Amino acid sequence: MRQIVFTPSPLRGEGWGEGKTEIKMPKHPEQQTERARSLRSEQSDVEKRLWRELRDRQLDGFKFRRQHGIGPYIVDFVCIEAGLVVELDGGQHAEQVNYDSRRSVFIEAAGYRVVRFWNNEVLDNTEGVLERIRELLAVSPSPRPSPQGGEGE
Repeated sequence: MRQIVFTPSPLRGEGWGEGKTEIKMPKHPEQQTERARSLRSEQSDVEKRLWRELRDRQLDGFKFRRQHGIGPYIVDFVCIEAGLVVELDGGQHAEQVNYDSRRSVFIEAAGYRVVRFWNNEVLDNTEGVLERIRELLAVSPSPRPSPQGGEGE
């Protein structure tokens, strides 16, 4: 089973600047909202299958959102309370490794863990994918800093 789990870390790498933790928000949030709505209405069969299992707190009582914006990105599924993002990768992701990596680094810096599954994993082994998500939900996320800053700063 192909899965990559990222844990929060400072932003690094090309274009980000060494050690910066600044997160840039999209310039036009209303466009992102419209794009997310469009993606929700045009779900792939794989997204539909996983969403049937995640929706309505069916997975151990955790609330998931689909096609949810985090900064400039729209993630496939997110459980905000557990700080977990679930991404589904089709064949096109084999050619966009650098983009996916930068995207994951950004999402990590926002305080989330990211797990990725190939589409065929969801289709061929839905229970195994759900079990891995359950394992990650059981692990407490590291606390995210308050957007307003902590006391004494």
